[in-house]
Amino acid sequence: MTNQEIFELMSRFDQSGITTFKLTTKDVTLELSKGLAAVPAAPAAGPAPATPAPTVAAAPAQPEGPCITAPLVGTFYAASAPDAAPFVKVGDKVKKGQTVCLMEAMKMMNEVQAPCDCVIEAILQEDGALVSFGDPLIRYREG
Repeated sequence: MTNQEIFELMSRFDQSGITTFKLTTKDVTLELSKGLAAVPAAPAAGPAPATPAPTVAAAPAQPEGPCITAPLVGTFYAASAPDAAPFVKVGDKVKKGQTVCLMEAMKMMNEVQAPCDCVIEAILQEDGALVSFGDPLIRYREG
């Protein structure tokens, strides 16, 4: 894992609503916590420089109305590719089971589907945002 990849993970972690994150690979174990002392990223073969603790972000306000929430910890994607149109936009009418976004976790893409026939009222996450299990992704109203 390169320093750039570690800094990217730290940045996404800092912008997310999660409070702890742990990643273990063959050579590196990285643990991040908000509001606590940082645990250094260390290769299995020897010590590495400590990573600074991310600043604690204020918890986002809970949106009014029903929301489609993150089914897992991962990266939120509004479209299937960076140059593709988003799956849904505010005001779109969607059917139960229609894909409304993607969640990526461990290089696996997971479709997130509408729980009912509904109208999209708000997209609550930025494309590419790291989100925690249960974080609101999309606010909707039935209909």
